[in-house]
Amino acid sequence: MIKVFFLIFEPTSAWDKIAQARRGLWHITLVTILPLLLAGTLLEAWGLSAHGKWQGRFQIMKRFTPPDIAAFETIQFLLLLAMVFLCALVVFRIGQTFLERLTFEQAFRTVAYAFSPMFLFHFLDAGASVSPVVPWLLGMGVVVWTLYQGIPRVMQPDPTHAFGVYLSTTIVIVMTSATVRVITGMYLLGYMDVQHSWMSRTITSLGSLFGH
Repeated sequence: MIKVFFLIFEPTSAWDKIAQARRGLWHITLVTILPLLLAGTLLEAWGLSAHGKWQGRFQIMKRFTPPDIAAFETIQFLLLLAMVFLCALVVFRIGQTFLERLTFEQAFRTVAYAFSPMFLFHFLDAGASVSPVVPWLLGMGVVVWTLYQGIPRVMQPDPTHAFGVYLSTTIVIVMTSATVRVITGMYLLGYMDVQHSWMSRTITSLGSLFGH
């Protein structure tokens, strides 16, 4: 988890160490991604419970009930986790057109570590008056910047293909993460009712089933 700070402040040396370590999919998921996601989820849940979220559309400070918070945070957590794997798969498929020896682990390693600064900035969502757009923009700015350092070291494209791989990867990550941010941001700002969604009802039903 500490590695995310090195990616922000010392990206070159951080990516060199990542490339040398060659951590596997499960190690990266369990040691890097899940702790950041869980910390961000718990912190945001606390913020929504303690002071709510400012909804400019209605000019009110929206208060959230525990069921609302549980449903939203569960759905958001699953979306963010799925986003990492989906982006890695798409980057892997696209990268194969440039790099015949590219493996899925290389693509996943690049995408997962690149996303970690964005997950760190997600902590800002705990603030009552912080717009959902702000943490995403700050995080995505760092992601795009660090990717430029990481792709040559982890995915190792030929110099002639390096910029194409970087551009393709950046587009995939920005578009996918923007979609997730729009969905979650719309709920926080009062444009969507997550509590009555199909996924929320399914989670509630499973919880009741195991509760009995």
